[in-house]
Amino acid sequence: MADNDIKVSDDPGASRFEILVDGGLAGFAEYRLRAGKIIFTHTEIDPAFEGRGLGSRLASGALDASRSAGRSVVPLCPFIAGYIRRHPEYRDLVPDNYADLLQEEAS
Repeated sequence: MADNDIKVSDDPGASRFEILVDGGLAGFAEYRLRAGKIIFTHTEIDPAFEGRGLGSRLASGALDASRSAGRSVVPLCPFIAGYIRRHPEYRDLVPDNYADLLQEEAS
């Protein structure tokens, strides 16, 4: 899958970032905006597209856009929280008072 076949974009009307593959919706990361923060609530990749790294591409695109917009990130979504845990270059986006959201879930 070539990079130019994949696009991450913000759909503010739907309050979500979307990842498109060949122009078709492959997944999304839902959010709410509050006072300079973007609160990620749910991320989903269509099962037909799983295993291709699209969730990671979606997360990085959404986090990069959040950084560019000057928004801090509240990762209520476990996928986004896990992505930030594995990619510490995004840790600075999460305010200290929300750092507990980045803790591993107990099994």
